[in-house]
Amino acid sequence: MSELHAAVGPSGAALLDLATGRWTLLDSIAAGLLQLPDSEPERAAAIEEAVVRWAATGADPGQVRDGLIRAAADFDRLRAGRPLHHARPGPAPTVLFAPTARPALRDRAAAGIGLAAALLLLRALPIRHVVAIARAATLLPGRPARVRDAEAVLAAVRAAGTWWPGRVACLEESLACHLAAALTGHRVRWVLGARFIPRGAHAWIEADGRVLGQDEHDRLWPYVPVLTVSHSNR
Repeated sequence: MSELHAAVGPSGAALLDLATGRWTLLDSIAAGLLQLPDSEPERAAAIEEAVVRWAATGADPGQVRDGLIRAAADFDRLRAGRPLHHARPGPAPTVLFAPTARPALRDRAAAGIGLAAALLLLRALPIRHVVAIARAATLLPGRPARVRDAEAVLAAVRAAGTWWPGRVACLEESLACHLAAALTGHRVRWVLGARFIPRGAHAWIEADGRVLGQDEHDRLWPYVPVLTVSHSNR
């Protein structure tokens, strides 16, 4: 049974369906659907509570009720009886930008292998199988990466990416770093997440509680983690 992952943020909620790789981003009203009970009477009562709560903010009760009922039906079709894995909320992480560590020769070799594997996997396999392989990589012997270890691998992956004629986006880069780090005997956290304003999905790596290699405009980290692949949660 393919997994369905979810996380609630300050401005909405995000769902990742590993059966299709599709993201569903919900606004702050529809985010309450993730906590709705399964029984019809309890669900109807929960929807009415939400209607009253949002009506107090000036929203039209009829529109809120109709929207929640439609969204609940869509969510039921998406879920299709599958268990829903909720990501645990946590404090905003420290975000680091351009890597400063210089890669060693083994980092460069691992980066080439990791990037080639990531590009092949993401083009040839459904995302659920890619996640399964990423989880399997956490079984390799190693220790948690320090920031400088992970930054060296990230710098090597980015250098290897300049030789690729296509675009190496965040998903390819972060998966390549996860695989390359495992090959060098280090463990990083591979994270898939989303933001709500503006809406969008993202993928990144973390080491020692820090998000690595992000753009300067993400100084205020807008993303919530939805699915994390690491040694501790395999």
